[in-house]
Amino acid sequence: MSFDLVLFGGTGDLAWRKLVPALFQAFRHGTLPAGGRIIGVGRDTLDDDRYRALIQERFLQVEGDKRPQAAQEFERFAQMLHYVRADLSKAEDYAHIRECLQARQADTVVLYVATAPALFIPVVEQLAAAGLNDARTRIVLEKPLGHDLPSHRAINAAVRRCFSERQVFRIDHYLGKPSVQNLFALRFGNALFEPLWRRETIANIQILIAEELGVEKRGAFYDQTGALRDMVQNHALQLLCALAMEPPINAHADAIRDEKLKVLRSLKPWTPQTLENHVVRGQYTAGRIGGQDVPGYREESGVQPHSGTETFVALRAEIANWRWAGVPFYIRTGKRLAQRDARIVVNFRPAPHSIFQAPAGCVNQLVIKLQPQDGLELHLLSQAEARGQSSTISLAPVQLDLDFDKRFGAGRVGAYERLLLDAIDGRLNLFVRSDEQEEAWQWVEPLLDHWRKDAQGPRPYAAGTWGPSASSAMIARDGHCWNEEA
Repeated sequence: MSFDLVLFGGTGDLAWRKLVPALFQAFRHGTLPAGGRIIGVGRDTLDDDRYRALIQERFLQVEGDKRPQAAQEFERFAQMLHYVRADLSKAEDYAHIRECLQARQADTVVLYVATAPALFIPVVEQLAAAGLNDARTRIVLEKPLGHDLPSHRAINAAVRRCFSERQVFRIDHYLGKPSVQNLFALRFGNALFEPLWRRETIANIQILIAEELGVEKRGAFYDQTGALRDMVQNHALQLLCALAMEPPINAHADAIRDEKLKVLRSLKPWTPQTLENHVVRGQYTAGRIGGQDVPGYREESGVQPHSGTETFVALRAEIANWRWAGVPFYIRTGKRLAQRDARIVVNFRPAPHSIFQAPAGCVNQLVIKLQPQDGLELHLLSQAEARGQSSTISLAPVQLDLDFDKRFGAGRVGAYERLLLDAIDGRLNLFVRSDEQEEAWQWVEPLLDHWRKDAQGPRPYAAGTWGPSASSAMIARDGHCWNEEA
């Protein structure tokens, strides 16, 4: 199958850090279809050879095992790389893209829009005007898809006018992570967990996405975005959907996405009381990470000196259906936290009648590790070693640990590699449908409105900690604690 993959923003940060290295890995693994072209589109004046040289230079900044190991390896891959100069704000420049694609009639054309969100509407409209929206074309839209609910609706309305829903691939790279894909296998491929996956046996579920890094060179962008838009509205809510959805009737894209949509529609709406008690936002101040002093958020380049943008969010959500009624879902994400860690912790209820002496705070627990490690931990209680003449049987915690990298090898298919191959092949399972995104925006919009009217602003927390103490107080009101505090 021949294909043309067009990278709008082909000289940008996302292209050289993530997209082109992912395509190279697919080429190395032999999974990238033969007869393909990768066409970078940008405003720089380059030809094919200079574009290839630029990509080769940028590969030096990519992780070592993802770089070409020999010049010949890159040269073979580089034959797929091409370049078209175009200013996406100028309608006449789209003719250059059309001419390039018409030079050969590939079976599939994938248009990857990795540009500023402000360009989404004019780009899709100009693509349609240039006739680049025929049946063989697919368009990939990188997040964020809008800044709020009205802007999201405007973008989707423009996309619908120009492309059919089956042509649109709204990407959330978290869904491409092997560990996240394994959530579906864990739940729906194992009879062991399905009978337990409900309110009668689960006390609470915690979703953590923690970063040690600050805003780096994205200060100006992040200051207009914040943690809620950057992480919760998309990544965290998609994880929640995978955890809480009902079994789909099959593994087809719409069957899966229908069930995720039901979860989003079942989230309890916000009230003035829950907005006050079930949400904590924070902003990091100066502190120490890895033994190094780091600046506060307001001292970062590109950030306004009196910025009220949140870099931390902790919230409590509930799903109003029979399976999950009364079970709190806690979501926590932030920058400059104590360590880089993404995990899901499923805390089970204690045995209804304990006949053993168990250590305080020990519960059965399933830990799904997403990054930097990828695996599962199952925490159980076993009989402790007998000491003395006591007739009381004591329990001690034990742990079953499955490291997926050790079990399946560290060379597993990465997120962008999987998603790009799926886009080329036309598989929509791991992409987000428009109604899913709209429901997610509808749920977070009251938070944004509340914060705009809240003069208090985000709570400060020192870099290198786990965020404001108010987040611990929030979960403690339910009689629970964060996993690292147990």
